[in-house]
Amino acid sequence: MSHTTDEITSQPRCWDRAVRRLPSFEEALPTKGERVAVLGCGTSLFMAQSYAALREERRHGITDAFPASEHRADRGYDRIVALTRSGTTTEILTALTSLASPARITVITAVPESPAAALADDVVCLDHADERSVVQTRFPTTAMTLLRAHLGLSTAEAAEDVATALALPLPEQLATAGQITFLGAGWTIGLAHEAALKVREAAGHWTESYGAMEYRHGPIAVARAGRAVWSLSPVESALAAQIQATGAALRQPTLDPLAELVLAQRLAVRLAEAAGRDPDRPEHLTRSVVLTPAARSTL
Repeated sequence: MSHTTDEITSQPRCWDRAVRRLPSFEEALPTKGERVAVLGCGTSLFMAQSYAALREERRHGITDAFPASEHRADRGYDRIVALTRSGTTTEILTALTSLASPARITVITAVPESPAAALADDVVCLDHADERSVVQTRFPTTAMTLLRAHLGLSTAEAAEDVATALALPLPEQLATAGQITFLGAGWTIGLAHEAALKVREAAGHWTESYGAMEYRHGPIAVARAGRAVWSLSPVESALAAQIQATGAALRQPTLDPLAELVLAQRLAVRLAEAAGRDPDRPEHLTRSVVLTPAARSTL
């Protein structure tokens, strides 16, 4: 069994432990009414986007998500939240050291003694969800579960559905599709981006991701028989009919969005193994992007 598979399988335990630890993290997380900027790179950026959308949907306050390398965090925010599994990503460290605003900094990480944690006012340490695999699976979903619970949302349905996602046979139409487009709406757009990234990273497979209502505006042109569309939020009937008319297979969600993401993680591993790739160590990728001084000078 690959480390990635083992880490995917461990997610129910990781989620449960994070929710039980929430009281100890309450003071480190944004309070209702705070203006918040959330920074991340790659997977962490997509979780930042999902959290920002969900926090605003829940009317907890203005929340913007930025790639760490392109942040605009000096706009009067009350708190900066940085998501970083390793706490060593160059763009995150550069962003945190460059902040001129008095905003309080919270770092959510798996490594409590990391450089990013040292730059924070508050640290949310999810070390129990750290990973050996280069490909992130349980850390981002555990962080998102914690943040959902902090927003006052029940995580019981997600906990039930993740067990289903781990046991459910992978749909053959997805496992054999030559191309997969992931869709989302609202806070699940970030999850759709993450699902597509997982399949690209692990398997080198052709994936795309969009907000569902943007899919008609050009991307649907690639849909055809032998390809698939997987939505992490329900697709309205007119769009579903358009997709089906292309001949592409359509998966409508049957599980909590985070559990759907876990199913996509499993698909990524299956496609990687079918392609003869090591899902733990994808080509051209490392656990953390640490740039050389010359590369850092361009940030």
